[in-house]
Amino acid sequence: MLASDEVYVPDVSVIVDGSLREAVIRGEIRGKILIHSLMVRLFEEEERKGSSIGKLGIEELEYISDALNKMGLTDSVRIEYIDTVPREVGRTDDVDVIAREVARELGATLVTSDQTTKNICEIMRVKYLYLGKDKPAELERMFQLEGGLMSVHLKEDVAPLGKRGKPGAWEMVPLGSEPMRREQLEKMVRELISMAHRSNDTMIEVRRDHSLIIQHKDIRVVAVFPPVSDGIEITAVKPLVKRRIEDYSLHPKVLARLEEGAEGILIAGSPGAGKTTFAQALAEFYLSKNRIVKTIESPRDMTLPPQVTQLSKTMASSEEIHDILLLSRPDYTIFDEMRDTADFQVYVDLRLAGIGMVGVVHATTPIDAIQRFIGRVELGMLPSIMDTIIFMDKGDVSKVYSLEMSVKIPEGMREQDLARPVVTVRDFINGDAEYEVYVFGEETFVVPIRGRERPKAQHGDYRVISRIARTLRKYVPPSELSIEYGGPNTVVIRVPEGYMGITISRVLPKLEGLKRKYNVDIRVEPRE
Repeated sequence: MLASDEVYVPDVSVIVDGSLREAVIRGEIRGKILIHSLMVRLFEEEERKGSSIGKLGIEELEYISDALNKMGLTDSVRIEYIDTVPREVGRTDDVDVIAREVARELGATLVTSDQTTKNICEIMRVKYLYLGKDKPAELERMFQLEGGLMSVHLKEDVAPLGKRGKPGAWEMVPLGSEPMRREQLEKMVRELISMAHRSNDTMIEVRRDHSLIIQHKDIRVVAVFPPVSDGIEITAVKPLVKRRIEDYSLHPKVLARLEEGAEGILIAGSPGAGKTTFAQALAEFYLSKNRIVKTIESPRDMTLPPQVTQLSKTMASSEEIHDILLLSRPDYTIFDEMRDTADFQVYVDLRLAGIGMVGVVHATTPIDAIQRFIGRVELGMLPSIMDTIIFMDKGDVSKVYSLEMSVKIPEGMREQDLARPVVTVRDFINGDAEYEVYVFGEETFVVPIRGRERPKAQHGDYRVISRIARTLRKYVPPSELSIEYGGPNTVVIRVPEGYMGITISRVLPKLEGLKRKYNVDIRVEPRE
């Protein structure tokens, strides 16, 4: 016989976040707990699909049963599984709705940690026990206890670690000596899921079968589960600083460009280089100039004033976002981050429609940002869709490029009939041309045209000619070609007309290292 005749009906939220088990252990719940079989079926179906939510739900039901047995609570708390469906609802209805209606019909107490469910119970005068927590999340407390953390890295059976410092100048620090247990990590995930149900400060941005991306206040949380990972792993990233454009000490020409002329901007850099921080500063800069600014994010982790509408790429299709922005026509859209072809296409379409675009992309070098568009758009469109490339390194702007289109003979070629459309990439500050982008045959080439001083090949240095000959003989019969010095630091390759295409498209790219090492100009000319 139970010590109490109280009857409780839990909903999904208190199972998944573990608050039902904690309430039982604390002694807040004594009596009969009715769990609907449809809830178990929901967890089972999600588990069979590989969903992390289903796995967490089933494991929590096991934990509750184990806790009752280990703590000797079976005489005061009993769990029963029921199949009764209220008359007002059908079996296809939401499991939480069924739980609420069961509690209402039986006069039982609904147990929930969902704020909306709590409000509905108050409206319908259904008895409830609210287990929602208002204290900071465990991950949030880790950032509060250890000052200056950029990110927290937690993995099953590994001691917790954190990165402290700033982009380009950080150190890895231990956050504890004991390895993280699976139960601890699962509890952290449940806690955030529960918060997402009851607070606007927490949002589940991406929910896949074996991973979750959650935005909790200004902390971005990525949780990965087996079998995608070899153990549960949680990575939490928090922006350290919020900067203004004035804090970057930009060259006056760059600042004027951003304010008056730039409408197709790429912000590039390696992970952790400060791209999103700069994009956020740029958004506020345009907002201060009375421009309408919107963002496309996944997840929505920028901290921006409410005047800026932040759109989630994961909550809507590319077509829907395209239509929203095309019809609302903001002055600038910040796209953080562009990853796949669909993202680049949205950027291109909106830019060609006249909307100012700021795209954030991963790139190891400044020119790599342009390479991300090659193959996705026609060469002639490049200057129309991006006019300014800003490369971030260690939290600051390290390079600014501009693009222009002209019809000319590409650098390194001499024949007039080889003239073609060429995109020239210039250092925006000093105006020096650094790269040319052009199409030859079916290939698009990105060719550097200036660099640091390098050792020069002396006239008559036949090591260079020998290297060129070894590379050429794979494509052109040795009897059909001629290689010789045509002047100081200039090597002329002469091949029959029929071999011109393959020499330029296949051989010249393979000789780039040789050209840079000896600062030698290699020309290709038709052989008489």
